Amino acid sequence: MDMIIRRVRIEDDKPLVDIGIKDGRIAAIEEQLDRSGTEEIDAEGRVALPGFIEAHLHLEKAFLHRRMPARLGTLDEAIRVTGILKSKQERKDVLERSRKVLDMAITSGTTLIRAHPDVDPIQNLIGVETAVELREEYRDLIDLQIVAFPQEGILKTPGVVDLMEKAIELGADVVGGCPYNEVSWDDTKKHIDTVFAMAIKHDLPVDMHADFSDDASDQRFMSAEYIARKTIETGYQGRVALGHVTSPGSLEPEKLKPLIDLLREADIAIITLPATDVYLGGRKDVVNQRRGLTPVRALRAGGVNVAYASNNVRNAFTPFGKADPLVIGNLLAHLIQFGTPDHQAEILKMSTTDAARAVGIGKDYGLAVGKPADLMILDTEVVADALLDIPARSWVFKRGRVAAMTKLDTKICRTCGHAHAETHAHAKTKKTASATH
Repeated sequence: MDMIIRRVRIEDDKPLVDIGIKDGRIAAIEEQLDRSGTEEIDAEGRVALPGFIEAHLHLEKAFLHRRMPARLGTLDEAIRVTGILKSKQERKDVLERSRKVLDMAITSGTTLIRAHPDVDPIQNLIGVETAVELREEYRDLIDLQIVAFPQEGILKTPGVVDLMEKAIELGADVVGGCPYNEVSWDDTKKHIDTVFAMAIKHDLPVDMHADFSDDASDQRFMSAEYIARKTIETGYQGRVALGHVTSPGSLEPEKLKPLIDLLREADIAIITLPATDVYLGGRKDVVNQRRGLTPVRALRAGGVNVAYASNNVRNAFTPFGKADPLVIGNLLAHLIQFGTPDHQAEILKMSTTDAARAVGIGKDYGLAVGKPADLMILDTEVVADALLDIPARSWVFKRGRVAAMTKLDTKICRTCGHAHAETHAHAKTKKTASATH
């Protein structure tokens, strides 16, 4: 074996196991594996999970929160402020901020990101160009899927179709969309038709921002039904993902159910983005403020694949975040009241196996023999505690190679002398993390 991870827990009701890795894939999962490894790590009973999948993340917009700080916190302001900052994007700065997010994500146990760089006349192709460069630079640490994302619309912004085609030539491997950012419902439908035509032309999957509103009063923000029918019509089942999808949360159950049935038939994945959606949603409500969230419980109960992701990290859309799926998962569990043991296990699935399905790698993912050795060892000894503890990721592996290590050493000074306690402020905490590239 190239690597053996000894004494690791993958299920709470079963004994510890050893994980053997060969040629970047999991070669064995056994109790007390009777083999030797070129390298060996003793996990000392810590938990192993497959690598997190960030199915929806904006790299080139990250860490803009102090460039032009938002004053109102509304979606309209976020779009306006970000538009101004996009017009000033510089390649070196985009690379530096993107690397910061990537390093955070790797340290947090993420092994694949689907990035959504804007493609429009404001910032042109700088988001795609930098993502393509970083995909190669980080190839041994994390996988990057790149979406050609028309944030400013397609019909209302001349030249976007040509830019999207160029983005695909550069290396974008997913066709994006933002159908609600058009001036009419007819243009929204044409936007969706254009996205599908481009995806079919290049045989690429589709991933659109859709239905991002507090209610369903404007048809442009209720396009999921049209997208689902288009998916079935074109035979694109299983190759379409939609991010946000908050408007359906305002529908009565009898109106929501037919939509859920259609989404399930179309095998469309829904990516809920709780940090952004809850921060921006329901701001006009003066009583009983809405959560502004995807109807996650109803969708999952109806058989629709729902994953979650960070979306934005520290900008006008989301002034928080550290690209840690456990932090977002903990937030989501609170918001949708998923607190039972079974529900908490569902949250972990939404950032691992379900997210893997959403980005098209479900068949070649997971903690099983033959799968890529993309996994993490968490600094907790109970799988069910992962979402509760939000523990450090002690080791993160990409194709069997250590991509990041984190060690925490904390001491509670119950018996420290007075002077010692003053010197050390009652606690000494040391944290080191690395994600070498």
